[in-house]
Amino acid sequence: MKWNNIRTKLIVFLLLPTLVCIMATMYISYSYTTQSLRTRAVDENKNLLYQGYKNIDSLIQEINRLSLSVYSDSDFYRLLEAGYDDLSSDIAIYNSLSYISTSLPNISQVYLYGVKDGKATLITDNTTPKRWLGSAPYEEANLTGSSPVKVQSTHISNVYGLTLPLTQFVPEPVFTFHRRIERIPSSEALGYLSVDVKLAALTEIVEQLYEQDQENIYLVDSDGNVVYGRDEAALGKPLNAGWYSRQIAANTEPQGYFEEDGSVFIYQKIESTGLSWTLIKQIPVSYLFREAKEAAGINILLLFLLMSMIIALTVLISFRITAPIKQLTRYMNQVRTGNLEVDIRPAGNDEIGVLTEHFRSMMDTINNLILREYRLELSNKTNELRALQSQINPHFLNNTLQIIGTLALEMKVPQIYSLLSALAKMMRYSMHNDEKIVTVKDELEHVKAYIELQRERFENKFTFRYDMEEPLLGALMPKMILQPIVENYFKHGFNLSRTDGFIEITASGLDGGRMEMTIRNNGTSIPAAKLEKLRQELTRPDPLDVSALKSSEERRDAPGAGIGLGNVLARLRLVCGEDAVLTVDNLPEGGVMVRLEIEILTESERI
Repeated sequence: MKWNNIRTKLIVFLLLPTLVCIMATMYISYSYTTQSLRTRAVDENKNLLYQGYKNIDSLIQEINRLSLSVYSDSDFYRLLEAGYDDLSSDIAIYNSLSYISTSLPNISQVYLYGVKDGKATLITDNTTPKRWLGSAPYEEANLTGSSPVKVQSTHISNVYGLTLPLTQFVPEPVFTFHRRIERIPSSEALGYLSVDVKLAALTEIVEQLYEQDQENIYLVDSDGNVVYGRDEAALGKPLNAGWYSRQIAANTEPQGYFEEDGSVFIYQKIESTGLSWTLIKQIPVSYLFREAKEAAGINILLLFLLMSMIIALTVLISFRITAPIKQLTRYMNQVRTGNLEVDIRPAGNDEIGVLTEHFRSMMDTINNLILREYRLELSNKTNELRALQSQINPHFLNNTLQIIGTLALEMKVPQIYSLLSALAKMMRYSMHNDEKIVTVKDELEHVKAYIELQRERFENKFTFRYDMEEPLLGALMPKMILQPIVENYFKHGFNLSRTDGFIEITASGLDGGRMEMTIRNNGTSIPAAKLEKLRQELTRPDPLDVSALKSSEERRDAPGAGIGLGNVLARLRLVCGEDAVLTVDNLPEGGVMVRLEIEILTESERI
């Protein structure tokens, strides 16, 4: 296949973007899925570790409450304070410690050292209680700091330095709760109590927090020693992991997560009575994203199937697409020869069909633009029919008016000269056929000349006011817009019996580069039915119809008749755009208001 062949280009340029898009979609989908899985896993495990924190805290608080029972046991506290050394005292102390030992199922042994009598007592699971005289307090139990409580991390249980043999004692991993028993209200030590708790108490809580086959979990104390972990050999030893020292040990946040060494780590710091531990869960990324990888494998398989179908369809389309292209070329050649009315038929619903449809739409637009220019020309010509119907040569008529005006001045009748001047201005304004677009100022001057004639006709029974913003006087608008609206007042709304008539024209700028012009009068209001019919005609969205315009103007624009508002709005839309607005309303106090809203045009090239 040759590269210059359109079929080859179509196959390449259709397959390549499709492949790129599919691969990009798969990559984005995989990235989004993995990110979603990561976010969901982090959120779920944060909640899970927080629940584990609450359960561990509850366990420590329960042990703490048991250790505080020595204060509520008055006999025990009194014997410890007095230091009695007899059999009944030993039995009472045995009973109190036995209560503590049996209150929780995972308590391994309870150790007590009395400062007053210098005796050490040890109650071990499945052994007979023993007391030793003259021994020193065990080093870990001897709390001398400000805090009376400390939790010793996981270690192998021992006999607290006591020398007598305990034949049934079996060492096992435990963590120990140490309490200094004080002489209330002072901090003077009366004794030291230690409670060894089997690691199984933590195991029951922690094993619910992770998948043992795939995930890993650590419980670490403030010194970095492992309190609980899957590797029993590491219990009680420092956690030698770089990620711990970098990401967790120096971090003060109570909860967080990070990704390192191919795993996601979520941690929860535990602050409870006598301890500061950190619960850490390690989830391998391979395990976390297993579902995403399975989905990616399925997508790759589907990709091969999809690409096979796309290749077959692309080749088929590339062969079928050349026929409509050749047909479109023939249409273009006909247009090039000057045939703008060529019959362009649809070529289907594919891309070439859309292109053909756009070409037809373009030709329709070109023809509409030509027709629009014709409509504008026809509309402006219509406004000049009244002057042309008299069949009087405009130059002859203008010269005649000048002669009459000169005669009026000679006969010292300046009023007649003023009226003739106003009429001459109106004639010159309406007879300039080449001027289709004028300024607002020119249009206002034409209205002033018309008003001058009407003042003489109606013996000054009305007043005329205008207020236009200075920058708007240079704006462009179609010719003969304001005067026909003003003329309607004298034709239909002026009341000869009144002497306080008025007509007012205002113009102001609006937002968005538009302006508003209003023409108000206090004449006769328009009947409701006629006003509604007029509004419907003015709000009709259809473009101006040339034949309808011509026939309606021939009926309406007889000699002496005015230009209809429909004609005014049509010419506004032809020149200023389809968003031009003309509205008519009756004023509450009587009279009519006509409002025009058009775009401010300052460049004739735009028209």
